[in-house]
Amino acid sequence: MNALASRFDFKEIQEKVSLHLRPWNRSFQFWVRAADIYTGYKVFQLRVSFVKDVQKQEAMWERQHELAADKIYAMCSDLGGFFLKIAQIIGKPDLAPAAWVKKLVTLCDQAPATPFDAVQLVLEKELGRSIGELFEKFDVNPLGSASIAQVHRARLRGNKNDVVVKVQHPGVQDLMMTDIRNLQAFALYMQKTDIKFDLYSVMKEMEKQIGYEFDFVREANAMERIRRFLYENNKKTPVLVPRVLQDLVTRRVLVMDYIDGIPILKIGEEMAKRGINPAGKMAATAKQNILKSLTLVYGQMILKSGFFHADPHPGNILICKGSEVALLDYGQVKDLPDQLRLGYANLVLAMADNDPVKAVESYRELGIDTVSNCKNEQQELLRLAQTMFDTKLPPGVVMLQPFSEDSSIKKIGVRSFPEELFSVLRTVHLLRGLSVGLGINYSCAEQWRPIAEEALYDAGRLKGVNLKAKRRKRGSFRRFFSRG
Repeated sequence: MNALASRFDFKEIQEKVSLHLRPWNRSFQFWVRAADIYTGYKVFQLRVSFVKDVQKQEAMWERQHELAADKIYAMCSDLGGFFLKIAQIIGKPDLAPAAWVKKLVTLCDQAPATPFDAVQLVLEKELGRSIGELFEKFDVNPLGSASIAQVHRARLRGNKNDVVVKVQHPGVQDLMMTDIRNLQAFALYMQKTDIKFDLYSVMKEMEKQIGYEFDFVREANAMERIRRFLYENNKKTPVLVPRVLQDLVTRRVLVMDYIDGIPILKIGEEMAKRGINPAGKMAATAKQNILKSLTLVYGQMILKSGFFHADPHPGNILICKGSEVALLDYGQVKDLPDQLRLGYANLVLAMADNDPVKAVESYRELGIDTVSNCKNEQQELLRLAQTMFDTKLPPGVVMLQPFSEDSSIKKIGVRSFPEELFSVLRTVHLLRGLSVGLGINYSCAEQWRPIAEEALYDAGRLKGVNLKAKRRKRGSFRRFFSRG
């Protein structure tokens, strides 16, 4: 009996020690892998500088990106957690080399699922009742698993409609906070050596935002607030927002209506199944309508309300019947102060009008502190603004290349960047990634111009302007899309 007790005590001690060492092991794994990827690029940059043939240089860069992509994929896949979010951020055609995008896009919603017995424990502890008491049916296999939680389809007793049950992975918060602190240290090093951008402030804002994602009560309130705003400000809401079942929400469990749709990344496959040519006119119209809905809703949320869904990556977007769009996962939302909301509205007008003087004024108002050595500073500041905050890249720019000598970030150093503005930057970049994926090149600044004008007019900052006449002259979103 004593031997059995001591064996269990030893097992418990082992588990505690393993749990205590887990963050240290993750930190070690990250730094070893990050150093390998970084030094690989630095050595390659030196090697490629001796090659004069441009085509040979391009081939060498492509091979280097492929090698790095395999390593980045392995790191994000093996470590999971916050690194899956990093993969979502950088794995976009406008932001990363094609080899990176090809590998990283497959990581979307591929976090390892928590075993069902552990899910059941969390669910029953949080809701205070057994699964059998609450649900008529409950799918054991999740619909999807992401970095913080996984979702299951179910049906409540006495109800005909299905619901989605979101359950937080046990113990995930401590690991993700470890990941973020490691990335903050790496960002601080990178901004001092290679990239003239205030990356540390960006990572600090991410730490704050990710911290909010662990509170599902906050997420439920955000979902209802955005849902109500969209219904109140449109004849028909541009996107569908799931309805929350308020009696079944806790810090780690969230139950909401099930919305039937297909992930946006699978839209091409679905069209092919239905005999629709993905490159034909019907498909192009459907894609334009999808992007139109997303662009309108984000313009309204950011510029009119200031309270917006800040995570429009492909895994959070469903396409429903009739090309209706559903926006999921409200863990990351942002409430912009009026000063930043209106300052960004000014910047939207500067970008839409290609006005470098107004862009410089907007930088000052937003608190973006820059340093420059180039001759045409104002024009480069406008170009940098369009690179950061518009979905349509400036002329001649195909992809953001922070290490390129011709990059605006090389010519204009960003010494200070408001943490709260990062969510806007990230949202625009995710929208740009979606537009590139759908094959539509358009400017969200041009589309958002009327909403920005209205926001500034309502705040008393745009006087002597007939907004109704301007809107009639400018026309609709659709007209802009047909032009691009």
